Amino acid sequence: MQDFSHQIMDEDYKKELLDILYTKSFRYDEAGFTLTSGKKSNYYIDVKKTALSSVAMELIGYAYFIKLKLAPVDAIGGMTLGADPIAYSAALMCTLKGKYLDVFIIRKEAKGHGTQAWIEGDVKPDANVVVVEDVITTGGSTIKAVQKAKEAGFNVLRVVAFLDREEGGAENIEKETGVKVDSIFTMSDLLEVHKKKQEEEEKEKKKQQALKEKPVF
Repeated sequence: MQDFSHQIMDEDYKKELLDILYTKSFRYDEAGFTLTSGKKSNYYIDVKKTALSSVAMELIGYAYFIKLKLAPVDAIGGMTLGADPIAYSAALMCTLKGKYLDVFIIRKEAKGHGTQAWIEGDVKPDANVVVVEDVITTGGSTIKAVQKAKEAGFNVLRVVAFLDREEGGAENIEKETGVKVDSIFTMSDLLEVHKKKQEEEEKEKKKQQALKEKPVF
């Protein structure tokens, strides 16, 4: 299959994607945020702002292609709504690279009519699949997604989150489902960027202050 994808296959693609994630999705507040899990945190990451942005979609897809290019995967998907744009980007980029991937969507509740299905998509039982997640905190929604995928007869090879907050969720998922968890980025990656940004801002403030205090002759 001819490769129509944009040439982003350089070593800086992941750094560029991390910078976009930080700029669009990372928020810090001393007062704290209440997360979906009910926990409080000074950091909030709204991955949807990145996953739904035009500048990030190709990079997200490429990051997942690098993760999955050697895996015997037939389809990719997860719990709606967070997993949806990530799965679309990954499937499109993988297909453009000659690795054909279908997408499946796991509903939060079974369809109320017709087949009353939990899962949407043209994926057959016994298919090898990867479950994706935008953010893993406690892992609760991902555990449910893996369980529903298994109930549909899918062979879940791996969970690949876009961001792991490193709060025990990955371990919970592996313990409850027996499926290995991987991620594109971790909270440590974002906090490292945050630290550098703060240092740069502090350096700039000192520079501006020095210019103000510089005597004028």
